[in-house]
Amino acid sequence: MNDQRPGMFVPALIGGCIAGVLSGIPLVNCLCCLWIIGGGILAAYFLSREAPAKLTAGDGAIVGIFSGIIAAIVEAVVNIPFRAFSEKLVQDIMDRFSQYYDEMPSGWESWLGDGGGEGSFFWTILGLGISIVIFSAFGALGGIIGISLFARKKTVKDAEGVVDVSENSSHHQS
Repeated sequence: MNDQRPGMFVPALIGGCIAGVLSGIPLVNCLCCLWIIGGGILAAYFLSREAPAKLTAGDGAIVGIFSGIIAAIVEAVVNIPFRAFSEKLVQDIMDRFSQYYDEMPSGWESWLGDGGGEGSFFWTILGLGISIVIFSAFGALGGIIGISLFARKKTVKDAEGVVDVSENSSHHQS
């Protein structure tokens, strides 16, 4: 049973929560995809620390996907208190934009004003679904990068340590 894979939930939870919080905060979320990739890398790092067996790129992709799903959910929750701020920011930008252009699309004001209407729950769920797909892809990428950075070094280092210990113990017994 020593070849069992470590649990992926805790590493994915750590990486996903950190990436989700950073992706949900306005202005910090400009680096959203980078945060998700970083969350996948972080999840792969924590996974590699606990792994008794050699990890593959597939292991990194799986923990990265889980991290991306968790990040999408956390990001949606973190966005709730900032939603009014974000809508006001977009409204201000569009107002400034309309000052410089005479031909704005008709009805753009009502399109922005629909954020609090009856379709808001539908758009929130749709946005969450889209975020889960996109964040999973970027999380998988981060997990693969993380495994390539951390698992290989850990495996080589551990193998050297085992060889050194066994050679030293055989010399002491002679």
